[in-house]
Amino acid sequence: MSLVTDRTPSVRSPLAFWRRHSSLFNGSNAVGGALTTFSLGLPALIAFALLWEIAPRAGWINALFFPPLSQVLASLWDMAESGQLAAHIGISLQRAAIGLVLAVVTAVPLGFLMGRYTVFEKVSDFLVQTLRNTSQFALLPVFILVLGIGEASKIAITFYAAVFFLLINTIVGVKSVDPLLVKAARSMGTSDWDLFKKVIFPSAIPSIVAGARLGVKTSLFSVIAAEMLAAQSGIGYLIQHSSLMLETDRMYAGILTLTIIGLLLNYGLVAAERRATRWRGTGEGGPN
Repeated sequence: MSLVTDRTPSVRSPLAFWRRHSSLFNGSNAVGGALTTFSLGLPALIAFALLWEIAPRAGWINALFFPPLSQVLASLWDMAESGQLAAHIGISLQRAAIGLVLAVVTAVPLGFLMGRYTVFEKVSDFLVQTLRNTSQFALLPVFILVLGIGEASKIAITFYAAVFFLLINTIVGVKSVDPLLVKAARSMGTSDWDLFKKVIFPSAIPSIVAGARLGVKTSLFSVIAAEMLAAQSGIGYLIQHSSLMLETDRMYAGILTLTIIGLLLNYGLVAAERRATRWRGTGEGGPN
């Protein structure tokens, strides 16, 4: 009797081996995709860094307004070593986080109501669309005049920047729930709370996470703008104050810090979004 059965994997076939392990090489998984993107973009990044270093030293641009990269990195290291940079980063992230949490607490319940109940949506939609199409940057002076130059105005602008991304995506997520799932749950006598908890909310999670991804970035950029206008701390204040004092190496160090934070947040939120939407591709019909 042959020891080889239908369940025995074929180790002799290169094609079968490639199909089984190709995700490790072609970047189809999250880690592989990030590494592939980084490796492909690394030469252009190195070329940009070299140009940044050479151009001021060669006199192509004024080094007072655009210092060499090495000088910027030295200032970045000095601020990091002294703890000054960490303090500014912490303050900016704290402001953005408070505004984002308030946006989640407000937008997600409101989005479920608007997405689930048509009458409520019709009553509130015009007001929501009016506010959504008003730029948060245009309202920044209003927040400062009404709430002052303290923490309240900065948290308010971050809240306003994030709330509509979360609200619209929550509405879309609720409306995209399969009606057959709702009917099946109703036919089994499911209460409104159980319907929300076991059917609507799990189905809307991927859309909410996508809205949160946009909201996080927008709230961070908004708090930076607010700090540039009226603040005594934060990354925005560091950039603006350094610019006014012609400390351009510190200014670019602050900008570089903001870029690094944005990249880390983006890749972290992309990973979270993929994790939240992974179950959709499994064909299992819902999250476990």
